[in-house]
Amino acid sequence: MKLTFYGAAHEVTGSCHCIEVAGKRILIDCGLQQGRDEKDDQQLPFKADSIDCVLITHAHIDHSGRLPLLVKNGFHGQIFAIEATCELLSIMLRDSGHIQEMDAQWENRKRDRSGKDLVEPLYTAQDAEAVLPYLVPCQYGQPVQVCDGATAVFFDAGHLLGSSSVELLLEESGTRKKVVFSGDIGNTDQPIIRDPQHLTDADYVVMESTYGDRSHPPATDYTADLARIIDETLGRGGNVIIPSFAVGRTQELLYFIRDIKERGLVRRPDFPVYVDSPLAVESTRIYARQLHTYADSDAQAILRRGKDPLSFPDLHLCQTSEESKLLNFEHTPKIIISASGMCEAGRIRHHLKHNLWRPECTVVFVGYQAEGTLGRILLEGAKEVKLFGEQIAVKARIVNFPGLSAHADKEGLLRWAESFSPRPRQIFVVHGENTVCDKFVGALTLRGLAAHAPNFMEIYDLVSGQMLAQGRSYQQLHPLLEGPRNGSSNQAFARLVTAGSRLLDVIGHNAGGANKDLAKFRDQILALCDKWDR
Repeated sequence: MKLTFYGAAHEVTGSCHCIEVAGKRILIDCGLQQGRDEKDDQQLPFKADSIDCVLITHAHIDHSGRLPLLVKNGFHGQIFAIEATCELLSIMLRDSGHIQEMDAQWENRKRDRSGKDLVEPLYTAQDAEAVLPYLVPCQYGQPVQVCDGATAVFFDAGHLLGSSSVELLLEESGTRKKVVFSGDIGNTDQPIIRDPQHLTDADYVVMESTYGDRSHPPATDYTADLARIIDETLGRGGNVIIPSFAVGRTQELLYFIRDIKERGLVRRPDFPVYVDSPLAVESTRIYARQLHTYADSDAQAILRRGKDPLSFPDLHLCQTSEESKLLNFEHTPKIIISASGMCEAGRIRHHLKHNLWRPECTVVFVGYQAEGTLGRILLEGAKEVKLFGEQIAVKARIVNFPGLSAHADKEGLLRWAESFSPRPRQIFVVHGENTVCDKFVGALTLRGLAAHAPNFMEIYDLVSGQMLAQGRSYQQLHPLLEGPRNGSSNQAFARLVTAGSRLLDVIGHNAGGANKDLAKFRDQILALCDKWDR
């Protein structure tokens, strides 16, 4: 029995782990690398046809986004996931395939003009469609034999509709071991979905550490806070613009707004709300169908009253680009919820262009804004930003709701880890930034738990409890961030690393620039890389 770490090792994205038992190979998640974690999404670190089956903890792309590539490269086994996850995968993978195609088309237009070789998309929407026949819907708490020597049980992780922790009971040559994969552990007291289940028995645990070094702010009454913002903004004749992640966060917002309207927390509760994202619209419909099975007790009580927790009067779901464009030429004060959540692409950028310069409007951020994104730049107080080649003054009010999180914080993660009795032989800490993984290992160790943050491609023998291969460290995977080398060039290399950090900052400052300017900047960087990549 062996465990290999193929992703999210000292990194946040690209979750992918492999169990070998009784001659079979099982993948737990097959996620896309994103942002600074991205090394080479085109190449799987294993042969696709060597994998016998896959277990998916939830539908987020950093846990599922390389499934189309897996099938494209020769995988033809079963993919097990909770039923709601299977439904969400059907729309999220197609959307990801479409994005891959659009990105490749954009890149190839420039390459064609410069005479460079064209690139292929990582996969297409058609490749994503090819995944769907392999999906096997599962239910919480019901054991399913996924292959010889392995039985899986899914438990509610409380992170997203259909999210799960997975318990794998392994048996080979009379030896039995139980390995638990946490998936992404949810925050408590979130609307709509239930709190994460705590498991109690495991020989080994592979757990996430996204917020393993910090605590969430004290809980506040988000409904009342949001109602106050809505009341003030609409009262001034402005719009409330909310950049939101299409799956999960958008549905939470609809839940809050329904409550605001029902309780009359604003002076005029008949205000219109527009969800302007095709993926968010489809996700909301899936949520509505699945609430009877997966909702928490509060949402179930609303359902028993014959009401839809995610719907209310004056809610409009925009599908077409024409509907989206009309929103900015219709002057009734309104709420617009649109993607992407970090303002990096999609329809939200058009709404920002038409509303950022208006002092009567408010932009409300309800999710994490990564470094260098337009959302982060606005939160950090930018006075103007460039959108579609036009310089836009930032006069709208910018508001952040930092406490809204679908992830457990450090205390929540520690509670989850300490629920095992007896204590696991080893806890493997994954799915966190490089330093966060190490910090959370330290926190677990202080609680008397055996913990270790594995490297990429590290292999562990589950019978003997010994490491078989050390894998590649974060520093080896990201040499630019390693720091100065030994020898006489220490100071020069340190200055080079500092210059590289500044380059990343400059790239971030150009978010929202004109396409032709960004293309020129990118070509200059690539030319520099070609010169010095020796």
